[in-house]
This record gives sequence, structure tokens and C-alpha cells, in this order.
Amino acid sequence: MKKLILLLLFVVISGCEHFKEKVDLIIVNANVYLVDENFGKAQAFAVHDGKFLAVGSNDEIRDIYTSDQLIDADGRTITPGLIDAHCHFYGLGLNQQVVDLVGTTSFDEVLQKVRAFHNANPKSFLRGRGWDQNDWEEKEFPTKAELDTIFPDIPVVLERVDGHAYLVNQKALDMAGIDWSTKVNGGEIQKKWKDGFSGITGVLIDNPMLLIDSIMPLPTKQEKIKALKDAERICLNHGLTTVNDAGIDRETIELIDSLQQAGDLSIRIYAMVSNNKEDVDYFINKGPVKTDLLNVRSVKVYGDGALGSRGAALKQPYSDLPAHYGAMVTSVEELNRLANKLAISEYQMNTHAIGDSANIAVLRAYKKVLEGTTDRRWKIEHAQVLETTDFDLFKEGIIPSVQPTHATSDMYWVEDRLGDRVKGAYAYKTLLNKAGMVALGTDFPVEDVSPFLTFYAAVGRRDTSGYPEDGFHMEEALTREEALKGMTIWAAYSNFEENEKGSIEPGKFADFVIYSEDLMTAPLENIPNIRAEQTFVNGIVR
Repeated sequence: MKKLILLLLFVVISGCEHFKEKVDLIIVNANVYLVDENFGKAQAFAVHDGKFLAVGSNDEIRDIYTSDQLIDADGRTITPGLIDAHCHFYGLGLNQQVVDLVGTTSFDEVLQKVRAFHNANPKSFLRGRGWDQNDWEEKEFPTKAELDTIFPDIPVVLERVDGHAYLVNQKALDMAGIDWSTKVNGGEIQKKWKDGFSGITGVLIDNPMLLIDSIMPLPTKQEKIKALKDAERICLNHGLTTVNDAGIDRETIELIDSLQQAGDLSIRIYAMVSNNKEDVDYFINKGPVKTDLLNVRSVKVYGDGALGSRGAALKQPYSDLPAHYGAMVTSVEELNRLANKLAISEYQMNTHAIGDSANIAVLRAYKKVLEGTTDRRWKIEHAQVLETTDFDLFKEGIIPSVQPTHATSDMYWVEDRLGDRVKGAYAYKTLLNKAGMVALGTDFPVEDVSPFLTFYAAVGRRDTSGYPEDGFHMEEALTREEALKGMTIWAAYSNFEENEKGSIEPGKFADFVIYSEDLMTAPLENIPNIRAEQTFVNGIVR
């Protein structure tokens, strides 16, 4: 009799399993932040055909679904895949092929790294990126004198960390035809007449950099592919499943598409078309390009330069450089022309604006052409310094796309640049209150790739040493919920993708991250050290 009961029980259980729906993946025993409308939580979910099929409790999912692949998360935290709303994905990959100057503490260290790199990898055109004079004891811009001595016969181009200044040697200047008589609009060819130096220093800020770009050798197709794959590896390792590349050309966009279609690139990319007329016209005429992995429906425009190189356009002079206002990279007239052109297309306008003068120029251009339209979701990239009276213009449906680590990188010197205007700088809470959301990114490789540093800077407003103890202007800090939304659902919304990603809900892409620690409850000081243990795109670990 006992054997008969056991046999019947086995038959019943087997029958129940038979009637369960088979899916590709089940996750159970997880601490899941759904980031849905109610910011709900769940224990488990099922994935099929690359999308979330159902979410719920362990019992609810196990009672209905079965799978050959079941992951017991053992209480670990899961969120939707993270989105970097403003970065330079392709640039990050290319940077793996040049001299890494990030974190250098003096110009002497820069020279040592450049010399060592060239000795190990002799080049006919030497490039590097990442120096920042604000991190040096001597905070003045360097000159080319030492580079001319060390490298008299090969061109050297060293890019500042923010991408808005080059230091080049005389060989590069000669090749680009830059001399005392060269004139440019929107930037500066620095000159100096002291400390034993006379003439062009080799520092080029913003638009003059284009003259150097014109003589730099283009990467080969294989170098470009390697750059894209290197960047993908780095991003996926940090839990990023979508990246917004803030300015790439048609050729690179088409290469990305071909790699994605061939299965050689799995990260999702929101590509902003670089503002050159030929590429912009091509994509406007073509219309938005949308696949599951690629979205092309925006144009990246530069309003002004960067604050660290004093290229940001300010309404009043820099506090630490009287009579200097910075400069617009794109004139107000051209901003207005572009805004009109894009307003009658399906394309979004995403404009870099750092200084208060640039921000108001862009906000006015947007307001003028968008009046009477709905749901255009045009963005201001950075929205870094605003006069307090200008914040209200974000109520007009303009989305601020901001990078919290800029605040914690700049906080040591920004008051020297701005004085009292700092109260309108890095004002993420104010922007959120006015616009209703903020999209968060890093601007890597200007900043570190880590989204955990983004989260930490957004909520803690301090550096990884804990400075300042009370946080940098904590009235502008975001809550943890706001920060996570800014890196998921709000960033997705800013890309017109909120119906396919940004939250863990049935029907959306199964992009999610399993973490080493709960970023929503971990002690603040632990957040920078949290790791993405596994990153899934379409329900597949990458």
C-alpha cells in the first residue's frame, strides 16, 4: 500500500510538472528591485525569448513555470540593467590604445608615462589622454617645451581628461599649419610670454583641436572593432547593458550595427549622431534607425567647452581669470538654425551645455522651436552651471542629462572658477524638481566607467575618501531611489525606450544585474566597492 501511495504521488507531481510552462530561465530567492511605477520588489521572475515573462514570489513563479536553467540568487540584489545616459563608448575603447594619463599628479609624471609608452610601443604619431592640471601641485596649463625636446621628429597629441583641450608639440603644430597668425572661432590657441617661454604654448582649447584632428591618422577597421569590443567588455563588467554614446559618426554607427547584427556585439547602444552636416542630413532623411540593440534618433551638439579648461561659456567672467568668459563652440545663431532643422524632423537634439551662458542659449533655442509640440524629450547634456532664474525653463519638457561624478571631481576647485555662482552648479535635485526626472551618466572616459561611483556621487556628494564629511552641497543630493531611477527607467524614458527597458516588468527586455551587495541599503561608504557579479542581456549572462 505504501509503495502504491508513493507511486501515485510521483505521478501527480510529474503531471504537475508536465503542465507547467517551460521557459528559458528562472531566477528565485532574489532581492529584486523592479523599478516599476510603484518601485516594487519581488523574489523571483521568469525569462523567455529574451524578455521578462512574469515576476512574483518564489512560489508564484515556481508553481507556474519550469526551466532547465534555474538560478538561486541566495538573497542577492537584482536591478534592471543599468543605463549610462551620457558617455563616449567608442572613445573609451580607443583610449585603450593610447597613453593612459588619468590620475597623473604632475606634468613630469605625464612626460614619464608618454616616454615609457613610446619606448614600449614605438609610434609615428603618439597620442595620450587623461591629464588634468587641476590635479597637479602647479595648476597651470603645461607648455610644449619638454615635448619638443623629447620628441622633435614625431607629432605628439595629449588630450585633456575632459576632451576639450590638447597639448601638442611643435611637430604636430607644423603638420596642422598652426602658427602665430592662425585664427579660430570658438576656442583658444594659448600663447605665453613669461617663465622662459614665448609664443604658442601647444595648448589648444575646443575648436582649434579640429585642426589637429585633421592630421591625425584614422584608426583602421580592425582597430575600431577592437575598440568597440574592448569598451563592451568594460561596460558589461560594470553592469551596464545600455550606453548612450554622445557623438559618433555614420561610419562608426554602421560598424556597430553590423557587429550587433552578426552577434559580435551584444550591448545596447543609443547613438547620438555627431553634428557634422553630411551625417546629420543623411540620418534625418533616413529617419530613426531602431533595432533591439541600436537606436539612432538624436543629434549631439556642443554648446560650449568645459569648466576645467575654462572653456565653458559664462555670463560673467571667471572668478579666477578676470575678463575671461569662456566661449561658445557653436554660435547662438547656429544653435537656433540647428534647433529649427531638427524640430521638423523626428530627431532629438541633445546639446552639451556647461556654463550658464551656454545653458540659457540652448534653453531659449529649444523653447522657441518646441512651443506647441509634445513629447520631444530634447536633452541638455551636463546642465552643469545655471543662473538660478533659468531653472524654470526645464519645466517645458526638457530633460537634464547629468553626470554626478562631475560634481565630486570638480568640487575642489569649482568655487575658485565660479564664486557664488556655485549655488547653481551641479544642482541635480533642483533639476529633478523642475524637470520631473534626471537621466544619469558618467561621461566616461572623462570620468570612471563605474556606475557605482555615479550612484555614490549622486546620493553622497563626496569622494571615495569620504571628503567632504558633510557632502558637497547636500541640498542637491538625490535619494537612492531617485538615483536608481536615473540610471534605469528615467534614462530609458529619455531615449524613448521606457516600454522596452529600464524596469523588470513582463514584456520588457530581460536585461538585469546581480550585485555583490544591496546598493539600496549598503552603508554609503561601501557603495563604490559594490560589484556587478553577473550582467544579463536578453536573459543571457554576458
